[in-house]
Amino acid sequence: MPYIKPERILMKAHPEYTEKWVQDRIAEDPSILGLGELVLRDRERIQPRAGRLDLLLQDPDTKRRYEVELQLGATDEAHIIRTIEYWDIERKRYPQYDHCAVIIAEDITSRFLNIVALFNGTIPLIALQMQALKVGDHTTLVFTTVMDELTRGMVDEDEDAEAAPTDRGYREQKVGTKETVAMADQALEIARTFDPSLELKYNKFYIGLARNGQPFNFVSFRPKKGHMTLELKLKQSDEIDARIDGAGLDTLEYNKHWSLYRIRLGKGDIKKHADAIQELMGFAYEYRNS
Repeated sequence: MPYIKPERILMKAHPEYTEKWVQDRIAEDPSILGLGELVLRDRERIQPRAGRLDLLLQDPDTKRRYEVELQLGATDEAHIIRTIEYWDIERKRYPQYDHCAVIIAEDITSRFLNIVALFNGTIPLIALQMQALKVGDHTTLVFTTVMDELTRGMVDEDEDAEAAPTDRGYREQKVGTKETVAMADQALEIARTFDPSLELKYNKFYIGLARNGQPFNFVSFRPKKGHMTLELKLKQSDEIDARIDGAGLDTLEYNKHWSLYRIRLGKGDIKKHADAIQELMGFAYEYRNS
């Protein structure tokens, strides 16, 4: 195949490649951003007393919305403030959706990347660097994620170092029973189909997994007196929901804040639903390693 070296086009100084031109390209095919198969909900969306939001995109499966702000050239303070302000307005107007702010610029300098990173963790924020490239007679846009949304750890993962030392006996006597803690052993055998080195790690608030002595919690277990709660760290989707429902598993909730599916398992459920649990653990394992 012949090789053609691309030529970078600086759009801020170009008479044809305007911000509207970029908006048109994203509106035609939002997937070019690399954020999934999104759909366009609105563009130049009027914000009360705050200007216009460049693009509002949505994931049709999870109903998550992305408030997107574009800037040609280098990002600046005003761009960052607008991005966060529009995200905040939209999430307050439509709290039934999950919202994420997206900032796009041709040049996201290290200084402003450091500033934006300060918000990450409290504000779901993604920063994309945009390049226009000319290849022969054609022009293309390339979007590179320079800062992704912070993925939170398991609910109690951060408490391991401060939690009082616990062992199997503590879980059996104080929180669960021998029978429900034994369910964690059964679940571990399924998890080991993905990594044979996994071990149970007993913590004050839950039973996690460890690999080479370090936490590796793509799933965790909470044995109670009459059942065990299986927690799977996964992004919510209609596909996962359908598989859980199709298997007849009892979903307690989906925790959006921590990206956790919580499934109640009673006596005999792990053996009965072993194939479905293995499949779901496989999804969580892949998500943990992505």
